Amino acid sequence: MAKLRRARTYRKIDRPYTRVSKFRKKSFIRMSPARKVTRFDMGDTFKQFTHILDLVPKDSLQIRQESIESARMTSIRLLEKKLAKNAFHFKILKYPYQILREKSLALGAGADRVSTGMQKPFGKPVGVAVQIRAGERFFTVKVDKPALEVARLALQRASKKMPCSFSIIVYENKAVTPLKEGAVIVAATA
Repeated sequence: MAKLRRARTYRKIDRPYTRVSKFRKKSFIRMSPARKVTRFDMGDTFKQFTHILDLVPKDSLQIRQESIESARMTSIRLLEKKLAKNAFHFKILKYPYQILREKSLALGAGADRVSTGMQKPFGKPVGVAVQIRAGERFFTVKVDKPALEVARLALQRASKKMPCSFSIIVYENKAVTPLKEGAVIVAATA
């Protein structure tokens, strides 16, 4: 398998070059690379938690699926190790759909003929990325107050796997109202 190019090759947000051919079927990308991000929603999805932590990028950029998956794995590993599986809800809010293409370069004798010319070649699909703007929420973790530091540490570890700097925003979930002592939950029927 070919080695991955550096992340800075695909970091900049550009509208990709689109092929317009007189043959209609050549104007489309015929294949989509396999998705490496396996899960987008982990933990307890039904429980209401008191605090929400968001991972927000400081710059607009493109992030490849390999770094998203490695960030997800490191943060989930820490959350599952320190907390129970029903003590958090981790979610990736952006789906990678931007197909990255690459024109393969020939190496060796006589390669100069193959490698020159073509300023913006269409190329073959090599991966998938997500385009994210500065200030948009990317990862979100919902936890209760005792697990707040563990969730913050998990998001810090996830940000180390990404190609830019991130900030972590913590706020209370206003939808959750804690019950007072002796309160009784009454289910309404329609």
